[in-house]
Amino acid sequence: MSHSELTLTDATFDEEIKGASAPVLVDFWAEWCGPCKMVAPILDEIASDNEGKITIGKINIDENLELARRFDVMSIPTMILFKDGEPQVRIVGAKPKGALLQELHPYL
Repeated sequence: MSHSELTLTDATFDEEIKGASAPVLVDFWAEWCGPCKMVAPILDEIASDNEGKITIGKINIDENLELARRFDVMSIPTMILFKDGEPQVRIVGAKPKGALLQELHPYL
């Protein structure tokens, strides 16, 4: 885990997201989710390629059900980009790096 990756919980989410200086791409995932495991290394690459411009936040939905409900996460992986504490973009499903970057580009 790089320093541009946060592990978020129901308890820490609001403080971390509102206090973030860069946009935070929050990855809602679970240990049993195959597509989540496929996306994880891509998100790590995006974080290291764009250090200082974006932070990756990880929320294990099995351990943080409240956040999954709050943001209507119905399937995983779901990634929501937060800027200035507000959701900007929702990406559902595993996508290749190029497709993710295309959706995130306006915020990087």
